[in-house]
Amino acid sequence: MSSFFRTTDPRRKPGAPASRIKGLSIYQPAHLGTDTNGDHVTVPLMYSNMLLAGVPGSGKSVALNNIVAHAALCTDAELVLIDGKLVELLPWAPVADKFVGNNVHQALRTLRGVQSVMDDRYDLLARSGRRKITKADGLKAVVVVIDELAYFSVTVGTKETKEEFINLVRDLVARGRAAGIIVIAATQRPSADIIPTSLRDLFSYRLAFRCTTDSSSDIILGNGWASEGHSAKRIAAEELGVGLLLTEGGLPRRIKTAYLSDRDIQRLVTKAAYIRTNTRTTPDDGGEAA
Repeated sequence: MSSFFRTTDPRRKPGAPASRIKGLSIYQPAHLGTDTNGDHVTVPLMYSNMLLAGVPGSGKSVALNNIVAHAALCTDAELVLIDGKLVELLPWAPVADKFVGNNVHQALRTLRGVQSVMDDRYDLLARSGRRKITKADGLKAVVVVIDELAYFSVTVGTKETKEEFINLVRDLVARGRAAGIIVIAATQRPSADIIPTSLRDLFSYRLAFRCTTDSSSDIILGNGWASEGHSAKRIAAEELGVGLLLTEGGLPRRIKTAYLSDRDIQRLVTKAAYIRTNTRTTPDDGGEAA
């Protein structure tokens, strides 16, 4: 698949020879941080979707940067960034295949484009009698990162644009996994009108940062977890970057996300630019983001 969403073309700067530049693969798990035992916590992005939410300043953006960093360093993934706040994801714009700011109509056009790619891939799978794309197909995953979900779903635009936005996101989350469409959505307003149950339950991974109420925590993780002792309300205000990670079929797991400073992000963007402008680069299956 060609760079369907490419809108930026960062020029390759002097540095390591092209043959020595190594990237990651979207089929490798992304590093998030550590758990209470000090063990590394990773999440597989391929064939997965992820929802992140919590009050402002709780660490949601830090976790989001870890995921975007991994995708940016993957040579077999295209990066689509939709940033309602226009500041959280902006540092990654130079290496995004498509960057959308706080323009709801541009966001809708972009999501429709991803939906069209998804439909084309399902046609391909149907003709070949297969159920999902694999690494051998040579098709790039499309990683769609949305921050802030509430901006497009309840704040700006008309009733029609808000409904279309949620319907497009729901469709991509519901059908996209087998086609290599990965949706990462984040919001600082965990409420039922922003994250309806029909959408939340489609996310295979959910990460809840500090919330003000048990019900807000349940809106992210799922109904009933707070009553079983798993509530993001119990995360103290000073515990920045601490959240509850829920995986398919598992229990919420308390983790602390790895921190990326502005300088770290600048270094990663520079490295990703090298990788993404080098067509001869192949993923390094054993590598780690640096």
